[in-house]
Amino acid sequence: MMDPATLPTELPALAAVALVLGMRHGFDADHLAAIDGLTRSCSADQPKLARTTGALFSLGHGAVVVAVAMAVSALPGAWQVPTWLATTGAWVSILTLLALGALNGWALWSARSAAPHHGHAHLVGWRQALASRLFSRLLRARRPGSVALLGALFALSFDTISQAALFAVASSRLGGWAPSLVLALTFTLGMLLTDGVNGAVVARLVSRADAAAHRASRAMGAAVVATSLTMGLAGLACLLSPVADAWFDRLDWGPSLWVLATVLTGFLASLVFERPAPAAT
Repeated sequence: MMDPATLPTELPALAAVALVLGMRHGFDADHLAAIDGLTRSCSADQPKLARTTGALFSLGHGAVVVAVAMAVSALPGAWQVPTWLATTGAWVSILTLLALGALNGWALWSARSAAPHHGHAHLVGWRQALASRLFSRLLRARRPGSVALLGALFALSFDTISQAALFAVASSRLGGWAPSLVLALTFTLGMLLTDGVNGAVVARLVSRADAAAHRASRAMGAAVVATSLTMGLAGLACLLSPVADAWFDRLDWGPSLWVLATVLTGFLASLVFERPAPAAT
């Protein structure tokens, strides 16, 4: 958490800081893994939605940032972010990532069991994989509002709310609510750049794999499942163990780079699998 006293005092400089913070926030490993999982889950029958999943996720996330920043700027006195948000946000992230990993993994297994030599790994039969029908409908991501809502739920964390409050406090010396709104929107723009590009790229990679062959589709799907489950389990370890939390905190960009590298490796593997077998002589 940055100290408001260390931030610039002019709005253009503050906006530049907010933009960088937003881009950095969009590169968080849980963001990347969630967007990858959502993109994969709707790529088969909602390709247009798949391409915009990252943008919709960041817009829902940013809506909460804007709302909190505006609310804090309207308060007459100082406001402290509730500490319980740290646990709430962690559980939202963990459950979503584990569920997305389970759903996409179920899809891969179902496709293999139903047609081991034909077809692609589409998300079918996964309602049986979740006990909560409401949560399953949200993760089904068949409507833009579902993706945006999930992004908003991810914003219910201590770090995100603290950043939104920081914008309000830092801009209070500039007077009025307008500077807070500008900073929150600029932060959202930064997230939109990184999350939007990530979702579009993953949708492109998944569509290429699905169009090639069932083995290529499975390779790409396995990579997405690996990122979702790994980051979900990592979040659970951090929540339950201070030692694990400190270790992951020292990694800094490591988890994010791992997510990107895993998805890229899955795509490269799909390129190998899509090559036709050599003709028999």
